[in-house]
Amino acid sequence: MKILLVDDSKAVAMMTTARLESFGYEVTHAADGPAAIKHFQHTRFDLILMDIEMPGMNGFETTTRIRALEGHEPWAWTPIIFVTATDTATNVVTAIEAGGDDFISKMAPESVLQAKMKAMSRIAAMRARLAQANTKLQDQANRDGLTGLLNRRALDMQIDQLWDDATRTAKPFSILMIDVDNFKKYNDHYGHLGGDDCLRAIAHSLGKTVQETKDDKVASGAFVARYGGEEFCVVIPETSHGVHFGLAATLVENIAALQLPHKENTHWGVVTISVGAVCAVPASGQVGSLFRQADTLLYRAKEAGRNRVEAE
Repeated sequence: MKILLVDDSKAVAMMTTARLESFGYEVTHAADGPAAIKHFQHTRFDLILMDIEMPGMNGFETTTRIRALEGHEPWAWTPIIFVTATDTATNVVTAIEAGGDDFISKMAPESVLQAKMKAMSRIAAMRARLAQANTKLQDQANRDGLTGLLNRRALDMQIDQLWDDATRTAKPFSILMIDVDNFKKYNDHYGHLGGDDCLRAIAHSLGKTVQETKDDKVASGAFVARYGGEEFCVVIPETSHGVHFGLAATLVENIAALQLPHKENTHWGVVTISVGAVCAVPASGQVGSLFRQADTLLYRAKEAGRNRVEAE
């Protein structure tokens, strides 16, 4: 367990640190409030032991500021125990209002201190498990259940921020809208389970191709998401004009190369995709207009015979 000890008394800090380290805990000492806040901003602690009476910024104010910092992070909460020689009713009330969780006397017996630390260790372990569970739930909420790609919700959340960044920095921004050719006919011929297998194979190929462009630093920020049904979307922030067409063409080639049988896909006999690719240089206006432009290009590719890219 990692503990931040905040106390302006060097003697008290040395004694408390020695006691805590003898229990097997890792201790970082801060001699005042500003130092404590600085440590907190750079390190994740399992527990904070906070002195009340300190020059400049006392323990109450330091705790209030730490809680304000935690307010910017969902699920963030670090137990704070006030260590004091005077646990008056006024101090207790003020400490709780400031965001403190418990009190312990500076003169507490070894057994009491050790018991408190054992309780905090259990809480730290629980927090770690909750954080892992929350991360897993967030990932599941952002993933398409069939393909494992980012879903429409995650796409909408990410693209708004990326678009704002691109418009602020006047960087190019590309969107590829992708549709599986004659997919309704595929479902009618091969069944919905076959259609699911087909979408998974396509998603895997799209994801692999996009990852390879990221590894080659051609489009390092690119990502792919399932837009809905048999439609997919690739977002490429901060890339030069032309990269979007090259990636789109590679996606089309790689899907055809899978050689997934599709008897109802006239002229090809295998599963193919059509892509509408658009690049805004620089990004400006509303991202929705870029989606509409990419969608128009996608349908132009469909009308031109499918298994191709239409780009601007």
